[in-house]
Amino acid sequence: MPELPEVETVRRGLEPALTGRRLERVEILDGRLVRPFDPLEVAAELTGEVVERVDRRGKYLVFRFETGRVLLVHLRMTGSFMHAPAGSLPDDPHRRAVLRLDNGSDVTYRDVRRFGTWLLLEPGELDPYLAERLGDEPFSEAFTARALAERLRGRRAPVKAALLDQRSLAGMGNIYADEALWRARIHPLHEAGELDRAEIDRLHAGIRAALELGIARQGATLSDYRTPNGDAGAMQDEFEAYGREGEPCSRCGTPIEKIRAAGRGTWFCPLCQRRAS
Repeated sequence: MPELPEVETVRRGLEPALTGRRLERVEILDGRLVRPFDPLEVAAELTGEVVERVDRRGKYLVFRFETGRVLLVHLRMTGSFMHAPAGSLPDDPHRRAVLRLDNGSDVTYRDVRRFGTWLLLEPGELDPYLAERLGDEPFSEAFTARALAERLRGRRAPVKAALLDQRSLAGMGNIYADEALWRARIHPLHEAGELDRAEIDRLHAGIRAALELGIARQGATLSDYRTPNGDAGAMQDEFEAYGREGEPCSRCGTPIEKIRAAGRGTWFCPLCQRRAS
């Protein structure tokens, strides 16, 4: 599933292509994308809108229009965007929507698993919608070590599970949670509410470091993820923990192990991230 670095990479790729452009024609080719709403009606509502800017909140892409309306997109597992001259992309059975821009180019949306969602919101609806679902942005001024400690205080769940809770921290997912915990030298099953101040400080720094590297490498391509110009990400070449079962830890040489935490495959170093007894 695309996580914060992948979604931010997509945002950065789409913003120059979309900002200031009018949606001349909109085709929604799969009704599941906008259900329970009628795809023809949603396409008609989007047609004519002018993109003011493209933002990101957590794992959501936020297409802001000059009217004050917003198209909120969640890529889920396999959603991706492509920008190219009109008619230049080959036929694709997994194409779910096409935005024809006023400069003649197309932005297409592809989704193999069909779990992605598009939601058109009226002015004033975005902030309360997201406030119910998301915690702090990892790169915001509000996300301090103290704020992280407050989010985790009293939580008996494993810290890995707490990091995956979008209400704790917006945008974190399985890959970057494992990478952050490796950097922080914290066992993924450590009880979240029992982390001490030094551990919280290391975790705060590890979260930002893992996400910053992910963005710098344009995300991780493990299957379907691509940038809007069709390139693969490179973060998968720099994983320290995720997906490296049996390979040596780059810090101590101990083989990386795999367990399950929060129902997800989880990779860690059993020496560097020794679990407190």
